[in-house]
Amino acid sequence: MKHTLPVTLSLLLLVTLTEAVTAQTTEAQRAAVATSIGYRIVPNIVYQEANGFEAKLDLYLPSERAPAPTLINFHGGGWRSGTKESRGLRFLPYLEMGWAVVNVQYRLARISLAPAAVEDSLCALRWIIRNADRYNIDISRLVLTGDSAGGHLSLTTGIIPTSAGLDGQCPGDEPLEVAAIVNWYGITDVGDLLEGPNMQEYAVTWMGSMPNRYEIAERVSPLTYVRRGLPPILTIHGDADPTVPYTHAVRLHEELEKVGVPNQLHTVPGGGHGRFSLDESIEIYEVIRSFLKKHGLE
Repeated sequence: MKHTLPVTLSLLLLVTLTEAVTAQTTEAQRAAVATSIGYRIVPNIVYQEANGFEAKLDLYLPSERAPAPTLINFHGGGWRSGTKESRGLRFLPYLEMGWAVVNVQYRLARISLAPAAVEDSLCALRWIIRNADRYNIDISRLVLTGDSAGGHLSLTTGIIPTSAGLDGQCPGDEPLEVAAIVNWYGITDVGDLLEGPNMQEYAVTWMGSMPNRYEIAERVSPLTYVRRGLPPILTIHGDADPTVPYTHAVRLHEELEKVGVPNQLHTVPGGGHGRFSLDESIEIYEVIRSFLKKHGLE
């Protein structure tokens, strides 16, 4: 089992073509990819029930028995669509490194409006910490990631304090701490997307017609919680993204710099909302490797 990145060309090709490939592959085929490189898959574990909905996660566990660094992945889809299976190939480079992976489902807007997705994501982290010994997960090396709305959830899960009260669906006294966050073009200011030049229908849908929607938007926006002592954060964002404004990445980077939080903004020149080219993906994963290594997580 490899414990360094190089990421192979074949895996990067799969990552680049994630959306197209996963639309045509079955759960069994995806599992076969992981199994072929020495993994045990434990699918569809219920980590929380809310509003009659069973939120589930999948575990990809390396065959080695030592506690493993673990990637926690949240899918995108504007909080209103997408599945945990839809981004199943994006984390293949981490499997090649020998990491464990937790792939998380959460409540979408058609089931529960904001802040349900944020609540579920925090509860998923609590479940992982509580069950770490059972699955040989190293809780000192938890890294959150996700793209778009999933990038937003990786940020909120990693930086929202218990005092915000958003973990009330799964109360506990475990510190909800992670080692780092790899944010792929995530939303950082939800209120910015509700009206005006940056309005996005997906954000409006997630908030619904609640009279206090701007209050809720602030409560679930990563920029609200920037402060000293946060985990290192890497943001990847195309500067021509039409779906999540590039300014969201820039503002997060600037605010983190002001309070001295280790962070890095990797800009993809001319890049849109994901679907980066193979060359761009190779460069991105090299940046991720350097980021993880710098913070003792490779």
